[in-house]
Formats: sequence, C-alpha cells, structure tokens
Amino acid sequence: MTSKPWRDVNAIYQIYPRSFMDSNGDGIGDLRGIIDRLDYIHGQKDSLGIDAIWFSPIFPSPMLDMGYDVSDYCGIDPLFGTLDDFKELIDKAHQREINVMVDFVPNHSSDQHPWFQASRQSKDNPHSDYYVWRDAKPDGSLPNNWLSIFGGPAWEYDEVRGQYYLHTFLKEQPDLNWDNPMVRDEMKRVIRFWMDLGVDGIRADAVRWLSKDSQFRNDPKSKHHAHAADGASIEYDGLMHKYSRFGKNLFPYLRELTDVIAEYDNRIMIFEDYPDANYSTKEQYLGFYGINPKVSMPFNFEGVWTEFSADAFRTFITEFQGMLNPDEHTPVYCFSNHDQSRIVTRMGGDEQARLVALMQMSLPGLPTVYYGDELGMPDTPVEVEQIRDLRAFTSGDIATTRDPCRTPMQWQRGQYAGFSDTVPWLPVGHSVSKHNVQSQLSEPDSFLSLYRRLLRMRSRYNIISNGTYEAMGELKSDIFMFARWLGDQHIFVVLNFGSKNNSVKLPHKGRILCCTHPVDYPEVAEDGTMVLRPYEGAIVECAEHPIVLDS
Repeated sequence: MTSKPWRDVNAIYQIYPRSFMDSNGDGIGDLRGIIDRLDYIHGQKDSLGIDAIWFSPIFPSPMLDMGYDVSDYCGIDPLFGTLDDFKELIDKAHQREINVMVDFVPNHSSDQHPWFQASRQSKDNPHSDYYVWRDAKPDGSLPNNWLSIFGGPAWEYDEVRGQYYLHTFLKEQPDLNWDNPMVRDEMKRVIRFWMDLGVDGIRADAVRWLSKDSQFRNDPKSKHHAHAADGASIEYDGLMHKYSRFGKNLFPYLRELTDVIAEYDNRIMIFEDYPDANYSTKEQYLGFYGINPKVSMPFNFEGVWTEFSADAFRTFITEFQGMLNPDEHTPVYCFSNHDQSRIVTRMGGDEQARLVALMQMSLPGLPTVYYGDELGMPDTPVEVEQIRDLRAFTSGDIATTRDPCRTPMQWQRGQYAGFSDTVPWLPVGHSVSKHNVQSQLSEPDSFLSLYRRLLRMRSRYNIISNGTYEAMGELKSDIFMFARWLGDQHIFVVLNFGSKNNSVKLPHKGRILCCTHPVDYPEVAEDGTMVLRPYEGAIVECAEHPIVLDS
C-alpha cells in the first residue's frame, strides 16, 4: 500500500523504540511491540490519529549513545528485532495510512563499525580517509582546541594508527570524513537502501558537523557561557564553534543527499539543527531551506528553550514565520524530543502544557509530537544508579542526563504501566495512575482527548496546516493571538499565558472549534469579546469567514 502524501500529513509522532512497547519480556521496547500498538497511533475510532511516525535509531549499535553510535547502517539491532520485523512494520503502518521515518546518523559512526576498524589499521588502505585523522602538533599537543559536546577534547589518540581521530560526540563515535567523496557515496547508498525498503522519510541527525574548516583552525573563545540549547556541556559553551562545524561545503553535501531523496516519490528529509551565534538565525534557517525545498526542511527547536510567556512565543513564532516563503517552505515545529525535558516539566505544569499543545497544533506546517506528551507525561526522576545515558558521566555533570524524558510509555495503571511484564530499562513514572492511555481514552477532558481533537482538526481543515499566519491583537503582556487565513476562511487562535483571567476582543464573533479543556469552552460575546481563564487557549472560527472541510 502506498504512503500518505506528505502534504496531507497532520503531524509526526516521535517514538523512542526502547521505551514504547516491550513484546518479548526483556524490559526494552522493540519493533514487534510497536507493531502491536499501531492501532493506538492511527486507523481506529479511538486512535491518537497522527499520520506519521519517526523512530530514534534502530540500527545495530554498541548502544553507548543509545543507537547514535551506528555499527551497521543497513540493519536492525537484534535488541529491537529483525529486518523482516521492520518490513512488516512498514507494511502494517502503510495499511493504516501511517508514514514511516527513520533516524539517520551521517556525521559519525561507532568505533566498532567495519569502516573505522579498517581505517585505523594504516594510512593507505581503502578506508583510511573515511574518518578525520590528524597528527599531533610538533610539540606533541592535540591537533587543535576543538571540543566534544559530551565533554573534553574532540580528539582521541589511536595507538594502532599513531594519529588522533576527531569525535564531536563520544570518543566511541568517530566523525566521518565527508570531504571524501567515497564516504558521501556510501551514505547515498544507505539512503537508497531505506528508501527501497519503503521508508517514507529521513530525519538527518547532527548535520551541522558534516563540513568543517579544511585548515583545522582553533575555535575562538566565546563571550557568552550560557548553557547550550542542545544540551552541550558548559565547557563546550566556552568556545564559539566557528571552524569545527557549519563549513562551506555543508549545504552542497546535504544537497547530494536530498537529490537521492528526490529520486523517489513522496519522500522527505528533515534536518536536525540548532542555530548558533556565528551567523544570523535567518541566514542559517534559509540556508537549510534552500538546499532542496521540495523534499527537505530543517526542524525548528526554538520552542524547546523559549520561556513560557506570551511575548517570548509571539516573538519567536512571528519572526520565524516572517523568514519563510509559505509557497516553498514547510515549518517543522518541534517543542519536545529525546534530548530535552518534557513539555509539562519544562513549561511548569499540566495547564501550561495544554496551552503549548494547542498553540503548536494550530501553527502552519508539520509539527512533531514526542511519545507520551499526548498524555501529559512529565519527566521521571532517575536515581544515579539507574542512569543509562553515558553523557551524564562523560560531561562531568549528572544533571545533564537525558534519561528522565526517555522513560517507558505509560499504557495503563500498574507496576510496569503496561509497557512490559518485567522491570523496564528505565523506571516507570510516578504519574502513571493519571498519565496513561487506558484511563485517558475514557476521559473526555484528558490530555489525550485534547491531542486527538487537535490532530483531527489538522486533518479536516487545510487552513490549519497550510493557511497564512498573522500575529494580531494588542500586545498585552499575557495574551498571544494570531490569525490563520486561507482564501476567504479565517480562524483566530487566542492564548492566555497568564495565571489570571484575561479578556480579549476578536475582530469578529466566532464559534470555538477547540480549547485547552475540550469539555468546557469559554463564551464568545456578540462583539467578539472572550474571557480566558488562566493558561487557557482557544481556536475560534470567524463567523464572517467560516472554514470548510478539506476535500
């Protein structure tokens, strides 16, 4: 069965495979478990109703960075199942009109990958230039001052080869040498492998590092030492990473990859990237959008570190939308993922998270939802002895562990939350009695009911995904209001970021399509006035310009 046209996809659901569903009783999620839960995602009356799924890495790996250290780009780690399991998953997902995306890790491999094992043997074998190797300086010091995101220098000495190799992440994750055309050809073969298998899209990880300074100049010191949005160590923030990433060949190299994507019908690639201070934000976003806008686009992660206030979100969203050509560029708003605290924890509570959900689901483009956020799952406390994220130890700061946002999906009440029948790889959250699928399916005012309604609206009304965005209304301290319009159709989105009631006046009277509590709508007066309760938001159809169902 063919996949759903990406232009019609309402949102993308990120699944962390280790934590979604365990089918074989080893305490770790797997592909068979995901297959068993596809009806939850889409295809049934009580499904979540989301149109695409994206898997964090499932390739063979030593799992030192939970799959982002790849030892075979064209296989499935036995921890998760087999390639036949994945083929079955694709087929059954497509039967339910679910598109499938995989996480592709092009910047680095595992040091256990056969390419690296061959590369380290000598300086003159077929794989010798597959990775970034450098001699020490004449005084015996490191090749330069580049740093690893996970702490310490980005250079590791290899006794076998007698040189240093570059690793932007763990020392067990050596950076591939993208200046070598053979490496680029290998990666294009990898993409074709997954496209031929039936995968509908690629999430390309850490692409900013594919191109580096050919002279290997030192990165200059930073004037700012704030903690990085991408979770990097404080030491890492001490440098401006001007030469160790975002080199002149980045966009041409990515164009080569997207040209492969373009060989196939209805396929896309989404780039993971966090803009930095070395260039303007607009320049960086438009650079990624300019690579191949028909088939590729960058994520926008700014909502991850935006403070919870009307002014902050109004500024970020309005400035970003103003950069884009709506006829060519697809926004991909990602407010939560496997590297960040969950929305409920980060934004301050359940009510704030509901408001953020309604806002995100009423913006243009292709939003992403991280598994469990549709239940309002908060971060789960993880004791030191339970930590599985190696970065927490290599960075020297236990608090940087990403494990609290990676805990098992909460399917039902009970000891292991319906995720497994044995002790899971990470602990189940304390909120399982409240934040679980089984309970929320029967509760009309639950988080899950809110997300289901918002996703169905995105599917029914083309104006939400593809209509024009326009910030509007008075710049009141706690109110963010914007309009969406498509031809003669108008809707208004009103959001109260304050802890008190706030009055707002719409241009016209309207009908509420959805609000943060789907069973308790505020009233819209004849003159368009509304009173929003604390952290309440609403999507309002304009009475003068009603909307129509997507044909």
